[in-house]
Amino acid sequence: MASPIQSLICATRRLCGLAALLAAAVLGATAAIAAPPADSRSAVVLTLDGIVGPATADYLVRGLAAAREQNAAAVVLRIDTPGGLDASMRDIIRAILASPVPVIAYVAPNGARAASAGTYILYASHLAAMAPATNLGAATPISLGGSPPRPAEPPAGKPEAGADKAPPQPARDASESKAINDAVAYIRALAALRGRNADWAEQAVRSAASLSAGEARAQNVVDLIADDLPDLLDKADGRSVRVGNNEVTLHTRGLALQEREPDWRTRILSAITNPNLALMLLMVGVYGLIFEFMSPGALYPGVVGAICLLVGLYALSALPLSYAGAALALLGIVLMVAEIFTPSLGALGIGGAVSFVLGALLLVDTDTPAYEVSLPLVAGVAVASLGMTFLIGRLALRSRRAPVVSGVDALIGRRVQVLSWNGAQGYVMAEGERWRAQGPAGLAAGDPVVIESAQGLTLRVRADAGAPH
Repeated sequence: MASPIQSLICATRRLCGLAALLAAAVLGATAAIAAPPADSRSAVVLTLDGIVGPATADYLVRGLAAAREQNAAAVVLRIDTPGGLDASMRDIIRAILASPVPVIAYVAPNGARAASAGTYILYASHLAAMAPATNLGAATPISLGGSPPRPAEPPAGKPEAGADKAPPQPARDASESKAINDAVAYIRALAALRGRNADWAEQAVRSAASLSAGEARAQNVVDLIADDLPDLLDKADGRSVRVGNNEVTLHTRGLALQEREPDWRTRILSAITNPNLALMLLMVGVYGLIFEFMSPGALYPGVVGAICLLVGLYALSALPLSYAGAALALLGIVLMVAEIFTPSLGALGIGGAVSFVLGALLLVDTDTPAYEVSLPLVAGVAVASLGMTFLIGRLALRSRRAPVVSGVDALIGRRVQVLSWNGAQGYVMAEGERWRAQGPAGLAAGDPVVIESAQGLTLRVRADAGAPH
């Protein structure tokens, strides 16, 4: 017969096995509930509304990944944008080209546009559609300086072009030509991939051409015109698109629409990636840490400063940063902080303010007005920082010139009384305390003396010549 211990062991093993089976069953049921159906008859609707930036790219990339995970039949990308950052646009296009779920780009509602970066995204999508009274185009890269191109001069010895001739093309420098040629090659490659009008795409880049919905359909820039989302799904049904290396026939009629709105993460990222806010967070973080170092133990300035500094650095890392601008801004901050600890009669502070202003203006390398740093904000931050630097420097200078009121050095020059004396040393009473002292011979208890210096815990005294005898 089995011993009680062996029986207990067997019973324990059976219970463990039963618990494992029960846990596996629960996990399987949970996964079955949470997992999307294998053939989901739905279309995920994503919205590109406003400037194309890091927050938009993050939202759309995550939306396409979610559509792939739930095995959606299609993704409808509703577009209304004036353009945005080139880096964010390319992130979105890469996600579209890699998506196994067909992406239907739809410029809507009526009155919407797909300008600049929106035109590239429209060309990259598997199927392109527009609502009536919408437009697209104007995809020319703008120079960083934002200055209008100079008109080309007529050749020497020839008359200027008359009214019956085409106006001369604007003269561009090497950097502008390089950016435009790169953009032309990019959009022509997308047009060739999707079988759309590549010649007009080049015009949209080189001469900022634009088209209405009807003209875009007539020139094979978009595939169809739809009044609303149900009409779009009906007209897209049965069309063949190229997804990866395969031809896929769309079955979109009757699909359920699942709106995927931007979540809290997208809204927060959209707010903090404003370069003006990022710059303010950076300055608050720097000065918060400075105050914490100057007053250790305050805690609140250090905690708030560290959080603001990290958030500001994260926001700047998501933007197309100019390293020269970042270096100048950092140098300006360092110089203004150095003025606080090493007063230089304003040389470091003024140099730091100038460096900070130049760096802030060059901080974000983009031609998009929405992502340019505000000049009034930069000037205000520079003036406030410079004023705070001089204020702290003045307070430090005043504190250095002020008389010492505590410690051993505060006793120098004080009149005290001898407690006992023997030869050239003895004890005196200073600030209610008994101190060892050294001084001239001949002093006696009760004589007034003046403290000349202090060496450790020993005072050097001299006789008080002004004391009454």
